[in-house]
Amino acid sequence: MTERKPPGVPFESWVDKQIRDAQARGEFDRLPGAGRPLPGDTSYEELWWVKRKMAREGLSVLPPTLALRKEAEDARAAALAAPTEPMVRKIIADINTKILDMMLKPPPGPPLGLKRYDVEEIVREWREQRERRERRQREERRAADRGAGPGSGQRRARRSASSR
Repeated sequence: MTERKPPGVPFESWVDKQIRDAQARGEFDRLPGAGRPLPGDTSYEELWWVKRKMAREGLSVLPPTLALRKEAEDARAAALAAPTEPMVRKIIADINTKILDMMLKPPPGPPLGLKRYDVEEIVREWREQRERRERRQREERRAADRGAGPGSGQRRARRSASSR
């Protein structure tokens, strides 16, 4: 059990003595992370725990306009990666609605600096990317078929004929 601070002894020197005694007993030797630097930023920040909690929870402290800019970039990337055209149209329509709302009712902070996306332009770009991806996949399959070795095409033809 920890002893009490004796009267008349300055608090700081008493704490230092407690730490030195614990070090001498080896009580700090097997702590997790022993011998390694402390995690995170070592500069003093008064609200370090708030920032760590917000990062852990996935929260942002960006002004609404900057947060919407980031969301718009993410939505465009998601639309271009979407598997179907209706999904592309829905993603862009949803973000366009948010952009329009922000344009009509600007919040405090930096200006939005965004305009709504042209849905047809995004769909055209999505189609082009999809065509390039499909063309690349066809070429890779052809190259794999050619590289399978002599006679492999004949074996495949025989297998498919025998399965009929």
